[in-house]
Amino acid sequence: MLAERLKYLKPSGIRKIFDLAQSIENPINLSIGMTDFNVPDPIRKEAKIWMDRGLNQYVNTQGLPELREELTQNLRREKLQFDDVMITSGVTGGYVISIMALVNPGDEVLIPDPRFVMYSFVVELFGGVPKFIDTYPDFKLRPDQIEAMISPKTKALVLNNPNNPTGVVLSPDEVKAVAEVAKKHNLYIIADEIYNKFLYDDLPYKSVANFYDRSIVLRGYAKSWGMSGWRIGYVAASSELMEYFKMLQHYTYVCAPPFLQKGAMVAENFDGSEIIRQYQEKRDIIYSGLREFLDVKKPQGAFYIFPKVPAGTSTRLVERAIKKKLLMVPGQAFSEKDTHFRVSFAASNETLEKGIEILYDLVNGG
Repeated sequence: MLAERLKYLKPSGIRKIFDLAQSIENPINLSIGMTDFNVPDPIRKEAKIWMDRGLNQYVNTQGLPELREELTQNLRREKLQFDDVMITSGVTGGYVISIMALVNPGDEVLIPDPRFVMYSFVVELFGGVPKFIDTYPDFKLRPDQIEAMISPKTKALVLNNPNNPTGVVLSPDEVKAVAEVAKKHNLYIIADEIYNKFLYDDLPYKSVANFYDRSIVLRGYAKSWGMSGWRIGYVAASSELMEYFKMLQHYTYVCAPPFLQKGAMVAENFDGSEIIRQYQEKRDIIYSGLREFLDVKKPQGAFYIFPKVPAGTSTRLVERAIKKKLLMVPGQAFSEKDTHFRVSFAASNETLEKGIEILYDLVNGG
């Protein structure tokens, strides 16, 4: 007999499309949240230097001291006061450890919907109860929505800003309003800020930890500098929580690869402004193309757009698109609804133009 927790698992809608992409010849792939450029040379070279020097064994569970010190100082420049940080196996590893540390069976965790696919399943794996806050149609999270979902069992709120799959970014005032509700009810906020480097139009940005000290900040490099396979992220939290996080990581992921942590030292201060400029151009291409025939919100961050299906379900539209070698992800992979679909614009401009053409034909009866 297998563990009861496995009943909560089902195949990821994203992973299904990823696997499908391997079997289709020359797909127009607008499905996967993976940048279309290689890790910048200075970052790769630094990691290779340390791998060749033999930095390939276990290191401290919490990570290399010099990287942690650099991160702590950079956080302080954002006026985020954390005594220490821990290097994790990607933001995913940080999220899993956070849920392990906070959630008892029966505890409720509030999750804005739509959301990244893993949030609710990890909560359920540890006996918690995910409660979804419907943010349609503009995908903004408001204090009254949070208040309406809070019960005596509510333990934490997950905040993904910038958001995957919508590309929406909460303003500093909106983030502060969320923090005030959490403070009123003494909730933890688990802040997934993996896309904090991907901001467009000179948008102002604040972490929720700027406003609330019971915030757990999760960041990393997978999205910003094309390092998704490196699995390097970090968690910043109170010293009390950090002691438990260290123990949990020791008994699970052990430590992040040390030579890749050296690469992260360079990544932390890498000037990626040209990359962000190029991605803003991609954002403009996909938004201006899709808004001509679809109801769609302009992304302010990350590299996704989340159009509404004009008729029927997103699952049906995606199935039709696959027959034309266009790969996207249906909205039900991210949501309790199946009314929208996610397009990743982490692709060449030519691929984006092709995708827009195919979608236009599909929506207009092609």
